[in-house]
Amino acid sequence: MEEDEALYVRFQGTERHERGHFPGVFVLANELAAQGRLTEEQYRFWRSNNDWYDAHYPNPTHADPQTYDPAVNPGAVAWFKRSAVDLIGRVDGYLELLAAHGVECLRLESSNPGRVVYEDEYQIVVVPAETGTG
Repeated sequence: MEEDEALYVRFQGTERHERGHFPGVFVLANELAAQGRLTEEQYRFWRSNNDWYDAHYPNPTHADPQTYDPAVNPGAVAWFKRSAVDLIGRVDGYLELLAAHGVECLRLESSNPGRVVYEDEYQIVVVPAETGTG
């Protein structure tokens, strides 16, 4: 592996949320579903894929309920480990769903996205060096 090869991948929106961070694709899709904005087909995709992730992917808040607590870990966000190819591969459907609703997303790659506050074999949760609130 080259020294500058990114170890982590993140998919996030391009607009900051009220807490100052850029929400990930799962948060963005969950918001559309909660707002009742998904078509029946999109809802089926969202529900079945969220269920798949829940079954195959550890939830950081189950290990530590304060993982995403803004008072404890301000701006904490999750990044996939590059090795989590099955999990990353399913993100495309979320990106398509979001694009259908005009929600822009970026793919970010980094070898050092911030201070790690949680880690498992598939992901890390970090507090970015700059959480940015503006």
